[in-house]
Amino acid sequence: MKYYGGCDSGSTYTKCVILDETGKIISDVTLRSRINSVLSCQEALDQAVEKVEGLASAKDLDYLVGTGYGRNKVPFADENISEISCHAMGVHVSDPSVKAIIDIGGQDVKGIAVDTDGTVLNFAMNDKCAAGTGRFFEAMARAFEMDLTEFSNLSLQAKNVIPITAQCTVFAESEVISLVGEGKPMDEIAAGIELSVAKRCFVMSKKAGATDAITLTGGCAKNAGLKAAIEKVLRLKVIDLPIDPQLMGALGAAEYARQKGMHKEA
Repeated sequence: MKYYGGCDSGSTYTKCVILDETGKIISDVTLRSRINSVLSCQEALDQAVEKVEGLASAKDLDYLVGTGYGRNKVPFADENISEISCHAMGVHVSDPSVKAIIDIGGQDVKGIAVDTDGTVLNFAMNDKCAAGTGRFFEAMARAFEMDLTEFSNLSLQAKNVIPITAQCTVFAESEVISLVGEGKPMDEIAAGIELSVAKRCFVMSKKAGATDAITLTGGCAKNAGLKAAIEKVLRLKVIDLPIDPQLMGALGAAEYARQKGMHKEA
């Protein structure tokens, strides 16, 4: 049996997926990224390889594709492919019916339109400001003294919404701390935060060509409050993927590795 790997070196998390010849996921790993991308990738690859019988090292993979923020730092990679292409391919192999993606990463937000073969039709990216990204949600959770999982569900309880007017992460965090200090309902503040991010996704959804449905990728796709806010603001159905949405970049990279590796052998 031959194995193919994808390593997504993100700014916040490093993910690795290993596929067999049929495209089945044999192993996957998600780790918090270190400052040193090479060490992060090496650790993720080592842990993923350990789960596969017959593999001693990432060197034994028949083809390995690196992607993400630190894609040039992936050890033993045969090739590097942009995270935009890899997220599109990852979603395509997870659910071929999905044609529009909003990818909310640690430091940027992307809107991606997917073609029928999993390639990218069009995309837009906001990488000028951290507002609405994974870093933004981490800052908000800190302000609430909660973990991300607890924070992501908080807004679902809200009867009303307290708008967050600041557009910058730093100012938004200060605004939230002030509102909490004033004794405002925390669930309603959280609802305002989720709503502000959903509004930022509006342009990305249009660039992705979304008409009736969209899916979310990246770690923030697990934010239930954000999903609900996006469905409300964008008036689109958010499709839940059958595979962890945080793995989409690594999965797409692994699928590209499988296609290229099998083509090389042919």
